[in-house]
Amino acid sequence: MKLLLATDAWQPQVNGVVRTLGKMVDGLRAMGHQVEVVATGDYPSVPLPSYAEIEVSVWLRGLGERIRAFDPDAVHIATEGPIGLYVRRYCLRQGYTFTTSFHTRFPEYIRDRLPIPLSVTYPPIRRFHKPAFRTLVPTPALKADLETRGFEHLEVWGRGVDTAMFTPDRRVPQDLPRPIHLNVGRIAPEKNLHAFLELDLPGTRVVVGDGPRLAQLKKQYPDVVFPGFKHGTELAAWYASADVFVFPSLTDTFGLVMLESLACGTPVAAFPVTGPLDVIDNGVTGILDDDLGSAIAGALDLDRDVCRNAALSRDWASITHQFLQALMPVNSDKACAWREGRWASQVTPA
Repeated sequence: MKLLLATDAWQPQVNGVVRTLGKMVDGLRAMGHQVEVVATGDYPSVPLPSYAEIEVSVWLRGLGERIRAFDPDAVHIATEGPIGLYVRRYCLRQGYTFTTSFHTRFPEYIRDRLPIPLSVTYPPIRRFHKPAFRTLVPTPALKADLETRGFEHLEVWGRGVDTAMFTPDRRVPQDLPRPIHLNVGRIAPEKNLHAFLELDLPGTRVVVGDGPRLAQLKKQYPDVVFPGFKHGTELAAWYASADVFVFPSLTDTFGLVMLESLACGTPVAAFPVTGPLDVIDNGVTGILDDDLGSAIAGALDLDRDVCRNAALSRDWASITHQFLQALMPVNSDKACAWREGRWASQVTPA
């Protein structure tokens, strides 16, 4: 199968969307499928306002010819940015069937920066996804929420975790007062970090990551440890060495960092909102409570082995297969191949 993946979020950006898409591409290529990634780094780009580390494409000259030359069997549009808009328009003009995915609550992110109500920002996002054959969402809770907002043809496409990289074996001694309360992610307004950092907690608070609010939070909370951006074994060591993972976000659609923490045996404390509701088994792998301090205190008593075992069932191979099954051929000729069984044989993992 030849898949065209259009995304405005790609390496070297570091976030859950990029990690998820990267795992999909690696998995598909390992199965023998061809994947053409159309991403921001391929074209001239400018920094996104308020997010200088994230760039968006501004000049997509030649993209149509590139799509025609690749002649994809399927098209998946992962983001609602300039590349996503261009490929969406191309597919509609060519009569191509395509799928999309909803990764990020951009309306809420905009609201956190500007006084623009959700009633203004959700309609254009809904219109973007409306022509898609399917729109993939990461959790059942998000699917239910979007359906109340008028979104259609939604299908759940879960998330996985690399349990070989993220493992309790990465635990290392930390010269910090215990317990260690850890957060990992982009340091930005929508992450609601103040709900965590304002708490009076024993031990040490650690925030791993980078983002537009890092300098400000360092000054505001001098007693918090900010190690900066980490990845690979260094990141896994922070997860495994923590006593509890604190996830204060109210807007994340999933929260891949929670799975990574559980894979390292570290329980999670979070609010009972979309994302944590679908990732955490309340009272078993974490505590969900409107009182974040109470959630943290309760999570410290949970069994770390149970957390690890829960993550072992979330492998990327099954998530990749789920993604494949959601795709559709781009035109009638390929639809015939689908009906005759040739497409089905192509999307079955070896």
